[in-house]
Amino acid sequence: MTADAARDFITAHTALAPARMVPDVLLHLATELTPLWHATEAFLEQHDIAPPYWAFAWPGAEALAWHLSRHPDLVRGRRVLDFAAGCGLAAIASVRAGAATVTAAELDPLACAAIALNAAANGVTIEIRAGDLTGTRCDWDVILCGDVFYEARMTRHILPWLRACAAAATVIAADPGRAYAPRDGIAEIARLPVPVSRDLEDRDVREVVLLRILAV
Repeated sequence: MTADAARDFITAHTALAPARMVPDVLLHLATELTPLWHATEAFLEQHDIAPPYWAFAWPGAEALAWHLSRHPDLVRGRRVLDFAAGCGLAAIASVRAGAATVTAAELDPLACAAIALNAAANGVTIEIRAGDLTGTRCDWDVILCGDVFYEARMTRHILPWLRACAAAATVIAADPGRAYAPRDGIAEIARLPVPVSRDLEDRDVREVVLLRILAV
């Protein structure tokens, strides 16, 4: 899918909607009224599309964005990476909080296109990096991770790198109770109740814990 086709697909299948925790941020999201909300697995395969995680504001990103809006000192004047950025909500919040530079990293080309559209919708500038940055040199002062510990394989892949980065950067992960989040080598920053959709979660509110990942 070309960059133009990706943008056209996103705008045709999502709607600009406010984030739940920071409603002044608008995002291209799947809602009950958009085609992507009702998309089937066959539809995604037909369009050669990975599961559209970028089309939802997940509770981890919502919690990070809200926390940054109240504690902008965490990123102000600093170089920030939004790792596995999804729709780019935490990246947008970092720009608004006064970060010196903000990079959003995503594997999915459609997610990268969505981040670009969301950045434009909110009048902010974000560097977008396509691909897996795991194992690369840490060139940031702050790394934000929203809801990245949802699979054992994913945690095994990224956690050693995040711990290595924590020797030189502040690494903050938002965990909404996923099974594979680390239980050791962390420091709790905050706990936030985040409203969620019953279509995505098994409850109306998830408690999200903001964790600082410590170096080993």
